[in-house]
Parts: sequence; C-alpha cells; structure tokens
Amino acid sequence: MDISWLLLFILILASFRLTRLVVHDKITAFLRRPFIDEITLEENGMPVTYTKIKGSGIQYFFGELLSCTWCSGIWCTAFLLLIYVFFPHVGEFIIILLAIAGAAGVIETIVNRLNM
Repeated sequence: MDISWLLLFILILASFRLTRLVVHDKITAFLRRPFIDEITLEENGMPVTYTKIKGSGIQYFFGELLSCTWCSGIWCTAFLLLIYVFFPHVGEFIIILLAIAGAAGVIETIVNRLNM
C-alpha cells in the first residue's frame, strides 16, 4: 500500500478523533458503561472524571482497553485502515469525516487555551 504524506496526516487526525470518541466522549459512554464506572467530582471548581474498571476477566480486560487512549488508539487505527483497504469508498468518507472533526477539535483546544 502506497501512502502519501497527506493520506498519513488525514489518517492520523481520523485515528485521533475516533480514539477520543471511544475513550472520552459522552456520546459513547454507553459502550464503556458495562466495563467502566465514570465518577465525576468537583475539584477546585472544575469537574474531574475518574474511571473505575468493573469486574474481572474479560470484563476487566475490556475496561482497561476502553479506559486507555494508547490501547484503544491502536485498535481504532487498525479499524480505520481495514475499512479503508476493504471498503475504500465508505472508508474514505468515514476517515475524512473523522479527520475534519479531529482537526476542528485541535483548533478548538488551541483557541480555548489562547483565550485563557
């Protein structure tokens, strides 16, 4: 497979966004709920979320996977590459969508930090 620098950059952004979606975003909390308790406390006036992995065995394994950005990141990246290779038209759309959302998230973070 020949990957250009542009495609690599787009895949990096898409992988970043999909990983954050799986590990951190509220919209996918239902995927994590069977494996992780998410506890939100207020510290210094700011909400802070802690994770407690549930159960043992396979349930604990998936809890570890879904609570770790590095662990989930490799599987999210593998998923994106597989969908790109085996279903190129669908994969391209999903990857571009996630890459744009990932870039927007990075820009939003930068803007928020500059405004502090």
